[in-house]
Amino acid sequence: MRQTLEGSQAIAKTVALCRPQVVAAYPITPQTHIVENISKLVADGALQCELVSVESEFSAASVVLGAAAAGARAYTASASQGILLMSEVLFNIAGLRIPLVLTCANRAVGAPLSIWNDQQDSMAVRDAGWIQLYCADNQEAVDTTVQAFRIAEQCELPVMVCVDGFTLTHTLEPIDVPDQDLVDQYLPPYHFARALQPRQPLSLGTLVAPDYYAEARHSHHQAMLHAKALIAQCDRQWQELSGRASGGLFEVHGASDARIGILALGSIVGTLLDAHAAHVQRDDVQIIKLRSLRPFPGAELAVALSGLSDLVVVERALSPGGGGIVGVEIRSAFHYHGVNVRVHNVAVGLGGRDVPLSTLDRILDLVAHGSAEEFQILDVQLDKLPPEDR
Repeated sequence: MRQTLEGSQAIAKTVALCRPQVVAAYPITPQTHIVENISKLVADGALQCELVSVESEFSAASVVLGAAAAGARAYTASASQGILLMSEVLFNIAGLRIPLVLTCANRAVGAPLSIWNDQQDSMAVRDAGWIQLYCADNQEAVDTTVQAFRIAEQCELPVMVCVDGFTLTHTLEPIDVPDQDLVDQYLPPYHFARALQPRQPLSLGTLVAPDYYAEARHSHHQAMLHAKALIAQCDRQWQELSGRASGGLFEVHGASDARIGILALGSIVGTLLDAHAAHVQRDDVQIIKLRSLRPFPGAELAVALSGLSDLVVVERALSPGGGGIVGVEIRSAFHYHGVNVRVHNVAVGLGGRDVPLSTLDRILDLVAHGSAEEFQILDVQLDKLPPEDR
């Protein structure tokens, strides 16, 4: 049913449609509205689940770990410093191969303190072993949430659905919220083959000596790589039922013979597409929406983008002292697969700074002058800095 909803409200309704049995979360801006809406659904009798109020994000992650391990479909959400406080448990959830879903309402990480949007929080835990899917708009957030439960439960890996805080979580737009029958048809009841049961005791999370630790990490890595096919398959199967797809691992917009590509994650993809449609309108430019950061589709991107002369990777986070995060992975994949494309790397919108439509023009100017191959923060105002930091 098409409804005009705030992003957080739409996500909460969708989580309820997935029939979670345990939800645990601790409030943090801009995630709070999601769990507030879930709480109201529980209070109104529209969702039958155990809603656990906890004292911290560390506790929230611990509760859903235990719930999913015991055989219950589980869900949590967080953002920014909350994601960092969860990080120890996030590694445990992934390493134990526990299937559950977390919504990350992306927000900058302090210090300096910021409550506005960028993607530093999810990027900080990109190596925890979770599948990470990034949403370009609230419709994708709804559809990806449904898919995330199926992906997690089929491959026994946790899934983090990344949704730009405020930009998506707090904005209203018309959204097709699926009905219960459609979700039930797509998402089978939760079954965890290694669920902890008193009548059939087994161990989960035991000490692993050096004799087997490398094998455990190899198995986890291979499971993540195998999940690439499942992510694409689940998106296609959802499209068959709902008529909507979110792009699988990534999505390319523009002419197949374009020479310049601009790759980004999250809601900035919509800004770039709007800028291109509104006034740039160049046939030689493609916009690439990277949906899956983990597993990283390096080989697939290398094949799809091998015809470009230049690719600009637009970041909403950075590695201080290193530069771009996604850009480094793109360069590595291209080098490994022998793709001769110049890769440029910029960051914009850090700490929630506005990203205007004119950003696309600035990016294309940098490509034209060959001045974006070294990482740079595109919208930094150097006159605000002391000379030694410029």
